[in-house]
Amino acid sequence: MVTLTESGKASLDARIKEIIESKTVPGFNLGITDVDGEIYFNGGGPQNIADPDGPTVDADSVFWICSQTKMITSLAALRLIELGKISYDTVAADYIPQLRNLVIVKDGSAEATPAKTAITVKHLLNHSSGLFYPISKRQAVDGSLNDGYSLKEMYVAEDPLSYFFKTIQGDLPGVPIRFEPGTDFVYGWSSDILGFVLEKVTGQTLEQIFKEHIFGPLGMESTFYLTPEVRKRLVQLPYRNAATGALEPLVDQLAVIEQDPSKLGLRFGGIGIYTSMRDYLKLLRHLLRINAGLPVSNAILSLDTVQKIFTPTLTEAGSKSLSDMVVMPDTQHSLAMGLVGRTVPGRCQEGSAFWGGWAGTQHLVDPKSGIAIVYGTQITPQFDPKTTPVWEELELLIYSALDTGK
Repeated sequence: MVTLTESGKASLDARIKEIIESKTVPGFNLGITDVDGEIYFNGGGPQNIADPDGPTVDADSVFWICSQTKMITSLAALRLIELGKISYDTVAADYIPQLRNLVIVKDGSAEATPAKTAITVKHLLNHSSGLFYPISKRQAVDGSLNDGYSLKEMYVAEDPLSYFFKTIQGDLPGVPIRFEPGTDFVYGWSSDILGFVLEKVTGQTLEQIFKEHIFGPLGMESTFYLTPEVRKRLVQLPYRNAATGALEPLVDQLAVIEQDPSKLGLRFGGIGIYTSMRDYLKLLRHLLRINAGLPVSNAILSLDTVQKIFTPTLTEAGSKSLSDMVVMPDTQHSLAMGLVGRTVPGRCQEGSAFWGGWAGTQHLVDPKSGIAIVYGTQITPQFDPKTTPVWEELELLIYSALDTGK
């Protein structure tokens, strides 16, 4: 059993109180669990910076977790693999015809070379598909999400999926990728297209798939849809004014995904889920417990499959590309998350699984230390200089506070 020392817990409490009172960082939550249950949860600050006297961030507050959705999409795919609905070698183009015509486009080059290798489910799971996020014009100016996520007309088009592929293909003769699938790593549309494949395979929406195979069994209230009830608990996105350094409500300073549930014609498996940090922590604990070989009620995956979540899958070139992206040496990627290649002094252990979200959320699963952590705030644009260091600081405090009973 893992616990926090009294002095360590007091240090965490005190620092969180200071961060909230400083008002330089939006409202946030921090949660820690071991295999048996939650061992720490704290947070606060306004749910909406435009209403400082309104509701405060608490354990029920809902965050847009952006790319932390990717892990959930991977888990759903792994479940369908266990059920025999698809396999790692399933060719994505068998369900998404636009992927039959792939062209390799090198960064900064206008040349497009036809690809020789088909994208498979495994390539989508570990981001070795070659599918990448291009930088759109507005994104380069104000930090908006890519057009493939943010064009509102796409969601309500007669055929939203075709509109999406038209958007990411542009004037190219096929869907662009960076390299032959399976040879490297690049961050991009892999999880979104994996989600589209799952919908085609099952005839269900990704919302229905997640509820049947993940959210339902674990009692999670996570969703793609900002219903009125969910919106009441939503932590509103603030915007950091670069000129003044102040936080202000996000109105139209930059573009995000469609948030009107009545217009959500596409469900993006790479970015679209809203959830509380406590719900997400519940999912991480579930995985941590299965991985430890302990009894689990309503297990969503087998021990063998969960162990694959902590197993490297990338080529040497892929590991280097991911390491360069996250600025951590020897980083790998499994079938669901990034993997820490070397123990970070005072922080996570080698083999820990991690990822984060565009709007400020983070998670970490450290089997060697026996804990999982979630951190949730909401901030735009991405990589806010005042908010980003908070996660690393809190992680250091957490590890210095751990009492593993050894």
